[in-house]
Amino acid sequence: MAAALSALGWVRPYPSRANFILCEVKRIPARQVRDELRKRGILVRYFDSSGLHNCVRISVGRPQDTDRVIEALTAIGEGVRA
Repeated sequence: MAAALSALGWVRPYPSRANFILCEVKRIPARQVRDELRKRGILVRYFDSSGLHNCVRISVGRPQDTDRVIEALTAIGEGVRA
């Protein structure tokens, strides 16, 4: 999942050994990403505080869940690429 997130180009996943991946969002507010994912029925945790500026935390689930998250982020990112 981390490799797929990195491949988006506007999401920077941090290394993780947990059941979630913390990601810095670039070129778009992380709050907007959270809201767009929520519209698609996908819930992520949003952070915007000292040390965790413009970040989302994505829980890693079953392969079909991971695929759904990547598909949604790909769609959201269509307007972000530049």
